[in-house]
Amino acid sequence: MKRVGPARISLRLIGAAIALYTLAATAQTAREVLGPSGIVPVNNQPAAKIVVDPPLADELAQGRVVIQYRSENLRIVPVFGTAALAVSPRIGHIHVTVDDAPWHWADTSGEPIILNGLPAGPHKVLIQLVNANHRPLDQQVVTFSIPVVNSAHNHH
Repeated sequence: MKRVGPARISLRLIGAAIALYTLAATAQTAREVLGPSGIVPVNNQPAAKIVVDPPLADELAQGRVVIQYRSENLRIVPVFGTAALAVSPRIGHIHVTVDDAPWHWADTSGEPIILNGLPAGPHKVLIQLVNANHRPLDQQVVTFSIPVVNSAHNHH
């Protein structure tokens, strides 16, 4: 058995303490990640915001569009109507419009947006964060290009 001297043990302990301190300093609380509790009303809520990532590159290369997003200061839930406007913390959902279509769809899942079957070429997706009465609160547009995909290699 190899003996380890006190100096080496001290260095290891110092290293471990630094690592734990760094982890604790960067850790976020549940409130920081999830926002305010859905149980207690929030006064003077900050504006709702949507954060949208570009489409996932690996999926896009296969001709599929997967767009991840998250909302800030609004919980995405399947609740609609005027009475829901009084709920605090604020609730709502998203509207998705592809390529300036005259129609959109509402989504209340909070899950990534997945689009299949778009033709090769440039496209854009408008993602609107809306309240329970469908009034837009924030929005982002994602632009991308679908590559020409060899269907023999596309298994989905």
